[in-house]
Amino acid sequence: MSFDDLASELAVRKQQSLYRHRRTLETPQDPIVQVDGREYLAFCSNDYLGLANHPDVIRSFQKAANQYGVGGGASHLVNGHSKAHHDLEEALAEFTGRPRALLFSTGYMANLGAVNALLDKRDAVFEDRLNHASLLDAGLLSGARFQRYLHNDAESLESRLCKTEARRKLVVTDGVFSMDGDVADLLSISAECAKHDAWLMVDDAHGFGCLGHQGGGCAEHFAMKEDQIQVLIGTLGKGFGTAGAFVAGTEELIETLIQHARTYIYTTSMPPAVAAATLTSLKLLREETWRRDKLEALINQFRKGCESLGLELMDSPTPIQPIMVGESDKAIQISKGLEKEGIFISAIRPPTVPKGSARLRVTLSAAHSEAQVERLLSALEKVAC
Repeated sequence: MSFDDLASELAVRKQQSLYRHRRTLETPQDPIVQVDGREYLAFCSNDYLGLANHPDVIRSFQKAANQYGVGGGASHLVNGHSKAHHDLEEALAEFTGRPRALLFSTGYMANLGAVNALLDKRDAVFEDRLNHASLLDAGLLSGARFQRYLHNDAESLESRLCKTEARRKLVVTDGVFSMDGDVADLLSISAECAKHDAWLMVDDAHGFGCLGHQGGGCAEHFAMKEDQIQVLIGTLGKGFGTAGAFVAGTEELIETLIQHARTYIYTTSMPPAVAAATLTSLKLLREETWRRDKLEALINQFRKGCESLGLELMDSPTPIQPIMVGESDKAIQISKGLEKEGIFISAIRPPTVPKGSARLRVTLSAAHSEAQVERLLSALEKVAC
């Protein structure tokens, strides 16, 4: 085995309909986009509330860029922690009902940093089988005993918690699962954590902005407090419409991350202008509740339309509405057929999802209109039925 095998391995991937191609977006995130020189109606962005191209958010970014420049310049612990960063952290702490919040450059880095700062080989980590890759990588890299429980199954989790004598026990789950769109059974999972003296870490990347009256995500949706979700993770590049991520929790948790999270200590801070823009998007996210109301109406419209067409949807109440296809080649065929109809939706295939469960990951946004959803349903009827 040598590196000479790379070409043949890539060829096999193509034969299995698993090869991935990048597409070039030439316009802002919006329902109507231009990709590789052609205009499409897009249903594959995580900009769930339509804030990524909001004029107020853009103005805040531009104003802060004039004040702070473009780059963060250094890590937060050197001289890269600007007032814009600090103001956003304080606002996110208040928003989540936690004493403090800590910014990271990406959600992947927040997850890696948090788990590896808290655990080592003396500990145990328990993860949902369908967790995001960043959560799985975080658990594996920590050196802790790594176990996976059945998807969204508190009884499966309990059976594993009962058998460990680890120093620390950390249960890790997505809040909203990114490829299925379903919501974690956090109340049951949290109850098991309490019984076994474990902490619960929730990556609510796809819940913030979409769930809860003020967009507070799964914690607000289930009315869960800090002592029920000890480590709360949020990303800013989805419902918030900007970039970066944060961890929210106790004073002791945040100070531990500042001292030990390598992905925080050893990387340049996000551009201050992004932090300033996020403050504006946070204000819009909280105050403009009509965005969540509209999103819910579009979700209901889409699900009813797919039901009438006989399409198989996963059980999701969120903007993530996967259409189950099965085989990868068929998912690609439908995706290409939709492109011919002017609809842009990516085919999701293994290893992102389990073998035999390829799908079209439809994502809805408050920026979409009812007419655009009807256009999507008409195209699906022509191509996928």
